[in-house]
Amino acid sequence: FGVKHRLQTERLLTLSEDLPMIALAVDVSDRVEAAIADVRELTRHGVITLERVLLASGAGDAETPPDADELKLTIYLGRGERAGGRPVHLAAVELLHRHGVAGASVLLGVDGTSGGVRRRGRLLAGNAQVPLMIISVGDRASIARALAALRGILSDPVITLERVSVCKRDGVLLAEPSPPPSIDAEGLAYWQKLTVFTGGRAEHEGQPLYGELVRRLRRAGAAGATAMRGQWGYHGDHPPHGERFWSLRRHVPVLTVVLDTPANTRRWFAIVDELTAETGLVTSELVPALRAGGPDAEHGGLRLAAPRGPAPR
Repeated sequence: FGVKHRLQTERLLTLSEDLPMIALAVDVSDRVEAAIADVRELTRHGVITLERVLLASGAGDAETPPDADELKLTIYLGRGERAGGRPVHLAAVELLHRHGVAGASVLLGVDGTSGGVRRRGRLLAGNAQVPLMIISVGDRASIARALAALRGILSDPVITLERVSVCKRDGVLLAEPSPPPSIDAEGLAYWQKLTVFTGGRAEHEGQPLYGELVRRLRRAGAAGATAMRGQWGYHGDHPPHGERFWSLRRHVPVLTVVLDTPANTRRWFAIVDELTAETGLVTSELVPALRAGGPDAEHGGLRLAAPRGPAPR
């Protein structure tokens, strides 16, 4: 659900005709900023965020932000790419797990561009180059080890790194979301993102955990929440798992994302904390620019709040 608080779900036929979609673009700041006006024109409703990342692609050293203890590593690939005769996303997730990265999830795309070429999914096609994305989070040392090893199996990936805080892991509270300053020196607001990584089979009082989380946040008045089903992945010490052809019950990772002001995020974290008492991986990130478009007004803007200390651009 978003600012209109209208539930969108595949579980009910009448509500499954307008499921949420997420589009992500990565490039140098000049190109991204040049596209902002067109993106705003196309998206009168929904949420747009502008976030800082470190581009870690290429054959150089495995650099990580010097002042970050925990990181989010995102890999953009084609779904048909292979490594050692097997799908590369399976090999990459296995590598991340082996190097002690706290969690990773593979999300399938339906459309996208890479190197200026559009890769769009079609019904009667192999769709080998249609994009997929691997999102992983972990401590700086494990991410650095994994990043160095990933370069040995990935041919020409786009890889990004962002700061993140790991708040919970398998029911253990590690840290609460860090309270950022409400505004920067120019009066620009910070926003905050909570991401909850769970398995699709995880339940709370007999209901899917991610569904109960969305319902509770909606009843409490959160600005919006989106649950995304992955294809393959893991969190914590659990082995990688995912979609299998002969499985009678889906065992895939699910990511639930909540975006709001830092003050409200503290309220939503209390709900997340209660529902992840036994399982799940919970992370928090600062979002330096956000614009939420609703039926009556817009909230926020797409100018970046000043980074807190040294930050990748």
